Amino acid sequence: MEHTDNSENFVRHLTEHQNRIYGYVFSLVGDHSRAADVVQETNLVLWRKIGEFKPGKQFLPWAFAIARFQVLAHLRDHKRDRLLLDTNLTETLSTEAESHAEQIDIVREALRPCLKLLTRTNRELVEHRYFQAMSVDDVAESVDRTPGAVKVALLRIRRQLADCVQQRMTAEV
Repeated sequence: MEHTDNSENFVRHLTEHQNRIYGYVFSLVGDHSRAADVVQETNLVLWRKIGEFKPGKQFLPWAFAIARFQVLAHLRDHKRDRLLLDTNLTETLSTEAESHAEQIDIVREALRPCLKLLTRTNRELVEHRYFQAMSVDDVAESVDRTPGAVKVALLRIRRQLADCVQQRMTAEV
């Protein structure tokens, strides 16, 4: 049972962070096809190492570390290709990308309670637009408002959320 719970938790994290892992790898290899190959290999290694993933552990830094090794292995295996970055530059870029990912996690943690402060109507707009990736026109239709009204409302909501996140991050420092 514990393995099943860990597997479900692992798959949830992997799915949630797949785009960020891809973006991280792409920033290091600079080619969509190569990035897709490295991400596929990274996913396989992550799955093989599922036993090392402990609930409560930060998933993204762990996944990035494995992805970094996969990028370095890819560079080693394709040394003759002059379009690839050298290993030292890749290490520098990976460290920079990982620090940005940590900052994104901090912002996301500050954002969660801010979302809870929104009115039900505003939270519904945010969920439709950003969590369900609906177009502004589709959101407008679903809430019986004009697209222009939805755009203005989302702009105000984003400002409100940005202010809330900024206050929470300032208070934590």
